[in-house]
Amino acid sequence: MDNPDNISSLPGPEIESLAEFDEAVASGTLAGHRIQSVDLTDRGAALLAADTSGAVFLGCRMEPGTAAKVRADGAFVFPPVPGLPFDPYRGRLYSPDVLYAGLSDGGYAATPDARAYRWFQQTRANGDAFASMLRALHDDAVSDALDEFLAGAHVVGVMGGHATARGSAPYAAAARLGRTLARNGLTVATGGGPGAMEAANLGAYTAPHPDPVLDEACALLAVAPSFTPSVTDWALAAFDVRGRWPGGGGSVSIPTWFYGHEPPNPFADRIAKYFANALREDGLLTRSTAGVIFLPGAAGTVQEIFDNTTPNYYGSLGGPTPMVLVGRTHWTRTLPAWPLLRALAAGRAMAPRIALVDTVDEAPEALARLSARP
Repeated sequence: MDNPDNISSLPGPEIESLAEFDEAVASGTLAGHRIQSVDLTDRGAALLAADTSGAVFLGCRMEPGTAAKVRADGAFVFPPVPGLPFDPYRGRLYSPDVLYAGLSDGGYAATPDARAYRWFQQTRANGDAFASMLRALHDDAVSDALDEFLAGAHVVGVMGGHATARGSAPYAAAARLGRTLARNGLTVATGGGPGAMEAANLGAYTAPHPDPVLDEACALLAVAPSFTPSVTDWALAAFDVRGRWPGGGGSVSIPTWFYGHEPPNPFADRIAKYFANALREDGLLTRSTAGVIFLPGAAGTVQEIFDNTTPNYYGSLGGPTPMVLVGRTHWTRTLPAWPLLRALAAGRAMAPRIALVDTVDEAPEALARLSARP
């Protein structure tokens, strides 16, 4: 079979496209490289001639004879898995067009996103070790792609409830927040779902456009206020906005098929979708290096507040990052997370890095203030 003992402990570069593959071959060797989910069926001659010792091929298609030669060289080959609605070895983050492919013709049920959710529902509790391994491979590949994409970025997380309806004042406020943060040079990251999460991604998308575009976009989206009863109508309204105003600004979303009944919003240009919700939650918060803004929400948002609090309390990830809670009444009376957060922060390094504000429009200034070092 393959030769794992020959795998290089000092890996070479990752290759995630045919162009990168051709460049590596031209440089003289593939030894030690990691080639990730690239179709190499037309590169048989190059593979037969190249040194592939210590290389790792993750889900790369190649002719049987070529694969045999690569293995004989001492490479390790993870073959493609047929019949899956997702690529467990993918080297890049998702885009809205990838997850929603086929939406216009077959509705949401025909899209890769919906098909991956159905596969997850069928396999999540059946005890199949192979399915568990495939989910783990996929999520690890997504984490790797997310780290590569966010390298050097100043990421601010925006958390909030999925029930915030399009056309509502809270939705418009969250969208303005996303726009302001993006215009301030920050990379907006959300949980990727509908509601306040979508609004923040929408705001970042409209950031390069004139101010009236955001109001017009919110009005268009209001024709489908929620993803229920029709995900198809909800998603098509979003793609209509994208089509009317192309060239939007970038942002990131990190949703999960664990809550697959909530579709990913189409306004983040990079989507890191996970099967494991715990990885998704931790990944979103730990990558929000410029801080997190918590809009009014329910159980999920409360969980995120204290998931974010724990490393800030213990300093396990370095210095504490800013935390801004929006909605004084919501976080002191409706769901009184603020008094507990303030009590935990007392006397700790995180104390000057937390704030409670009344309105969404106050959040960017509060974030900037908490980020300033004395």
